[in-house]
Amino acid sequence: MVEATIDVVHRGGLQCDLNYLIQGNTLGSHDEPDPSTDYEEIPVWNLVVDHPEATILWDTGNHEDALDGHWPEGLKQAFYPHDVRDHTLEGDLEDAGYSLDDIDAVVQTHLHLDHAGGLHHFDGTDVPVYVHEKELKFAYYSEKTDKGSGAYVLEDFDHDLNWQVVHQDRETHFEDVEFIRLPGHTPGLMGTVVHLDGHGTLVFAGDEIYQSENYEDEVPLGAGLLWGNQAWFDSLQTLKELERTHDAEIVYGHDPDQFDDIRSGWSS
Repeated sequence: MVEATIDVVHRGGLQCDLNYLIQGNTLGSHDEPDPSTDYEEIPVWNLVVDHPEATILWDTGNHEDALDGHWPEGLKQAFYPHDVRDHTLEGDLEDAGYSLDDIDAVVQTHLHLDHAGGLHHFDGTDVPVYVHEKELKFAYYSEKTDKGSGAYVLEDFDHDLNWQVVHQDRETHFEDVEFIRLPGHTPGLMGTVVHLDGHGTLVFAGDEIYQSENYEDEVPLGAGLLWGNQAWFDSLQTLKELERTHDAEIVYGHDPDQFDDIRSGWSS
């Protein structure tokens, strides 16, 4: 178990239809063919892991210009980043007690627009940026062809970055911190397992699990956010095995209720 501090960095919120996050959340019926959708706000957040070997930034959130032309109009309307102008990476890190200069390494769970928007701050630096090989390839494939996923923005990740490419399904680059591939939402999404002194095992599932219904009820993400249905279910079972084996705490990607519980972070 490593002695470390994990701080949660609030990066604002997205307003969206929960049908994107929870498959079949709102369905019509004979008597109610056009039901009201659940349109709610979900949190966007990053982590700073103050580890003995490095200060690690986990994801980089929305780009600060998401409302001002950086995000395509369709994505902006689907996942409206209403308060993004109030949440720069630099400012939010300062609120958590850090500066950009404090960051020794970046871990990208994946490269979707609400997770990779702050990478430009590391353009031209030697700060290592960990990302899975399959994610990096799929992000470029999606942006350079008319195939793949529409949730990437090329300008988020097409920089002079010190990419540290993760090739295996499970890799450890820092003591008691393991990167674990969880395909489903994207082919190269990575969760992070931390064996933390005083807290046991924490599993940050990223967008494999948006909300509690995805994990507890095994309801998959909406089709628009699901790269592979079977892969998603297989990754869900990987998470449940981690929970059983290590009595682990599973942390979801965008659950408002759980976010309220974790905002104070974890400290050895």
